[in-house]
Amino acid sequence: MLLLSYNIQYGLGRDDKYDIGRVAREIAHADIIALQEVERFWQRSGMLDEPAEIASRLPDHHWVFGANLDMDASFRDRSGKLVHRRRQFGTMVLSRFPILSSRNFPLPKFGDLTQHSIQQGLLEAVIDPGSGPFRVYSTHLSHLCPETRLPQIESVLDILRRAPSEGGAWCGGHPDPAAGWIEGVMPPMPREAVLMGDLNFDQASAEYARMIGPVTKKYGRLVNRDGLVDAWVAAGNAEADGKTHPNNRRIDHCFVWAPMAPRVRRAWIDTAAMGSDHYPLFVEMD
Repeated sequence: MLLLSYNIQYGLGRDDKYDIGRVAREIAHADIIALQEVERFWQRSGMLDEPAEIASRLPDHHWVFGANLDMDASFRDRSGKLVHRRRQFGTMVLSRFPILSSRNFPLPKFGDLTQHSIQQGLLEAVIDPGSGPFRVYSTHLSHLCPETRLPQIESVLDILRRAPSEGGAWCGGHPDPAAGWIEGVMPPMPREAVLMGDLNFDQASAEYARMIGPVTKKYGRLVNRDGLVDAWVAAGNAEADGKTHPNNRRIDHCFVWAPMAPRVRRAWIDTAAMGSDHYPLFVEMD
């Protein structure tokens, strides 16, 4: 099973050309894909509905989109008819396997007076590859500073922790089954989870330590047995190795629930990819 995390910068590549088709070609061979900076109806990207465009080019993948920015982009055509349209910006998950359910969570936002500060979110997809369901999350944290990211990390960790006890998108019964609320099989909410995205921090940061565990002088990195493991490291790479952005170190990550870490086989970064200012991160798991 091949997982991929990619901040696609709304289709703007390293050659300063917008090409969502190129992005689709770069990701098509992955089984589960977490995308960030996906947008709908922005002038800069040609007013494309990018989630629909990407999905049309990957017809064998199920998909969900989580809009974190959502503004009016409606207009009236020549006849005066209102054309409803939303200008959106967010994250996306695509999967060759069924996406049983999905939720999108807003993350804490710092309301700065002068710097561009946008609403970020955590998109959840419960996926069943046939061997048992697990949760996949796509997220993009604040670019501003550690102080704006750390509250977001606390929120992410809380969401991951409490999800199994909350149950699936719906759970339990209904006093009147004929009312139509119970349709299909109750969706699961498993403990197994994978978190992917552009987190805007590297392995030397306080944010990484909060997400994974602290570093000790004597024992190295401490990782909780019920916490998250960096799939890059679980695959045998050094924490300090790798670059997912030409001007940064490894700021795009794939974290897996600790009991899943033995299933990680390989992890690599495709530095030849041209579809964005970031490089896609691949993780191969059993």
